[in-house]
Amino acid sequence: MAKLFLLNLKKNKLKFSVTVTLKKDVLDPQGKVVLNTLTNLGMNNVKNIRQGKFFEIDLNEKDQKKAEKKVNEMCKKLLVNLIIEDYSINRVQ
Repeated sequence: MAKLFLLNLKKNKLKFSVTVTLKKDVLDPQGKVVLNTLTNLGMNNVKNIRQGKFFEIDLNEKDQKKAEKKVNEMCKKLLVNLIIEDYSINRVQ
């Protein structure tokens, strides 16, 4: 019975990844520091680095459209500063 319960939980669970990056026209001081440090370490072939945030979100939801809508809502309300950041949502298998 425990195995059946765990299988049902897995069926009702969807996983998403959210990648948040600064918008292209927003200065990225952390990325610049990393770029400068790598250059100082002799890695001169690095052209640019932009830093960001990454989230993995597990939802107890069967319906993918509902789940994506919920994750999008999470991004807009808390995870992303829409003024200076962009984001992408991807389903993880």
